[in-house]
Amino acid sequence: MQYSTVEYQLSGGIARLWLNRPDVLNGMNAEMRDEIGAAFRRAGQEARVLVLSGRGRGFCSGQDLGGALDAADLDLEATLRREYEPMLRAIYDCPIPTIAAVNGPAAGAGANLALAADVVIASETAYFMQAFSLIGLIPDAGGTYFLPRNMGFAKAMGAALFAEKITARQAADWGMIWEAVPESEFQAVVQQRAETLANGPTAAYGRIKTVLRASFENTLDAQLALEAQQQGLAGHSPDFAEGVRAFIEKRKPDFQGK
Repeated sequence: MQYSTVEYQLSGGIARLWLNRPDVLNGMNAEMRDEIGAAFRRAGQEARVLVLSGRGRGFCSGQDLGGALDAADLDLEATLRREYEPMLRAIYDCPIPTIAAVNGPAAGAGANLALAADVVIASETAYFMQAFSLIGLIPDAGGTYFLPRNMGFAKAMGAALFAEKITARQAADWGMIWEAVPESEFQAVVQQRAETLANGPTAAYGRIKTVLRASFENTLDAQLALEAQQQGLAGHSPDFAEGVRAFIEKRKPDFQGK
């Protein structure tokens, strides 16, 4: 597939997806949203891990607002349902681990695009901003779902109301993201994390995603039952047998994954 707003590469089981509209800080238009969703679906079929990042000095400035005030037929509800929801479902439903490597500013829908990934690693030069209220809107692109789950209700409410910049370090300290790393180490850390996941038991990673996400809605009894069911499946996998053999033989396991 040819892309015009993103770049996609696959090497060593690692799919790399770059948002590629650096002249507008990778602001998303309809074409980019479609291509992001397509790339995540593609990676789910051919890769073992996907890394999402941005070209240029920013990760993503959110919705490209160019011409918004001139659009007589502007319908944000239709845009969210027709364009954002399929993209976010493609990210959330991706069967392999996904990493958002936030290399610079992530604002508005761009911040929430990052939070849709399984793991967020940010350069300490990056920041996150729920900029919506500055233009009279509410957080969208999944922000009202991901923010309170990641950082707690109080921090999520403040982030949405005040629309202030949240530094990468603050985001890590608050539990909003996995980690913030110095800019000089950023690319190396992302590579190491991606290789770890690419070489791991990807079928088990998919089950981890399933059970952790279900815990927000399940009772304890339902969660314990789901754990047992998923662990039973994992226990019959070739990767479990390989992991045990490698442990006994004191060597690195050679997981086959999904």
